[in-house]
Amino acid sequence: MDNHRTIARQLAQTSIAAGNPLDWFEQLYAKARLDGVSIPWADHTPNPNMIELFQQVDGQISFGRRALKVGCGLGDDAEWLSDLGFEVTAFDISPTAISECGNRFPNSKVTYVICDLFQSPENWLGAFDLVLESYTLQVLPPELRAKALKQISGFVSFGGYLMLIARLREELESTGLMPWPLVRREIEILTSQGFVERYAEDYFDGEQPPVRRFRGCYQRKA
Repeated sequence: MDNHRTIARQLAQTSIAAGNPLDWFEQLYAKARLDGVSIPWADHTPNPNMIELFQQVDGQISFGRRALKVGCGLGDDAEWLSDLGFEVTAFDISPTAISECGNRFPNSKVTYVICDLFQSPENWLGAFDLVLESYTLQVLPPELRAKALKQISGFVSFGGYLMLIARLREELESTGLMPWPLVRREIEILTSQGFVERYAEDYFDGEQPPVRRFRGCYQRKA
C-alpha cells in the first residue's frame, strides 16, 4: 500500500510547497483515469470502517433522511448511504472524481457535486441530518484541519449528526507520511462547537499491518 501512496504523496508535497494544498486531488484522479495510477483510498467498495460504525450505533440513534458525504471520491460510500434510504448529496473537489461517479453509477439517486470544501454553497449550512466525513481530514495539512472540521460541522442541522473516521496517533508520536493521523484533541474540539459525543472508538482496523483509527458519532445540540 505504501508503494501505491508514493505518487499521491509526491503530488501532495508539490502542491503544498506551491501554496495550493488542495490541487493534488484532481491531479491524482486525472492520473488514475489517464495512466491507471492507483488511488490509495479507492477500493471500489464501501468503507468497512464506516459500515461498522453504523452497526455500532444501530438502535441508539434515529437519523433524519438528508445526508452529505464529504470528499466522496469514486462514490461507493455515497451509494451505500443512498441504499440505506438517505437522500444523499456527495461532493468532491476533483471534477474527474465526480465524473467517474457518474460513469460508475449512471442510475444513481445521489446528487454528486464538484465543490471545494472551503467554498461550499451557503444553503448547505445547517442543512443535513447526517454528515459523513471519512479519511478527508487526514490528507489535509495540519494547519488546515481545524478550519476544515469547523466547515464540515457547520453542515450539520440542529439535532443532526456528524460521523467521523480518521487515522489516530498520540500527541508525541510522529505525524509520519501522508495520510497524517489526527490526535484526539483535534476531534474533541467538536464539543466546544455545540456537539455532544454519542459514540467514540479508538481501535485498530483489519488492515495488514493494522492501522490505528478513530471513529465517532457527534450530535449537534438542538
